[in-house]
Amino acid sequence: MARRQYLGVAFDLRGVTAVLLPGTGSDDDYVTRAFAAPLRAAGARLVAPPPEPGRLIEGYLAALDGAAAKGPIAVGGVSIGAAVSLTWALGHPEHSVAVLAALPAWTGEPASSPAALAARYSAQQLREHGLAATTAQMRASSPPWLAEELTRSWRGQWPDLPDAMDEAAAYVAPSHAQLRRLTTPMGVVAAVDDTIHPLRVGREWAAAAPHAALRTITLDELGADPAALGAACLAALGEA
Repeated sequence: MARRQYLGVAFDLRGVTAVLLPGTGSDDDYVTRAFAAPLRAAGARLVAPPPEPGRLIEGYLAALDGAAAKGPIAVGGVSIGAAVSLTWALGHPEHSVAVLAALPAWTGEPASSPAALAARYSAQQLREHGLAATTAQMRASSPPWLAEELTRSWRGQWPDLPDAMDEAAAYVAPSHAQLRRLTTPMGVVAAVDDTIHPLRVGREWAAAAPHAALRTITLDELGADPAALGAACLAALGEA
């Protein structure tokens, strides 16, 4: 999607800076491979800030604020990155032209959501058993492509990774009531077979926000081509 009518006013992603935030334990390398090519095709420029595991949320917000100081931006991210960017868009409607929400993990309080439970468990295992043993455990229970991604990104964020995981697991995402107040158009993507980021949550976000649409993919599609995630986000945004 390069151009679309929104509330009677044409907005255009050409020339727009899009700030995309990584998911918990992931990094800017993955975000770049997932979003750079689709955004470039839409005429937008990707900014993928690296996670700062010692100040995860603060670092993400600083990146969004810094980019928005130069003009309105598109925002988004994966999992916790989607939640943080959506929260920022709700607080800065005049600076947000679009939200690209990939694999949202929960709505409102994290409570016992699968992603929050998994992050807390991984943080505990990392502290008790160390990076090598916990990575080996993760690899044994993950699809090969995801195991490779997380092995690389976890290594890069060690030794502060457990703190980042705990911080992400405690983050309160926008509620249904807040989503209903979102004036920025939003494209949401959920994987139909992802138990950590349930399809139900993607449906909730898309249904609650006034100008949002949902596209679905599979984990196999993500493994075969990370750019499928970015392309699906832009396709959903085109339907918002």
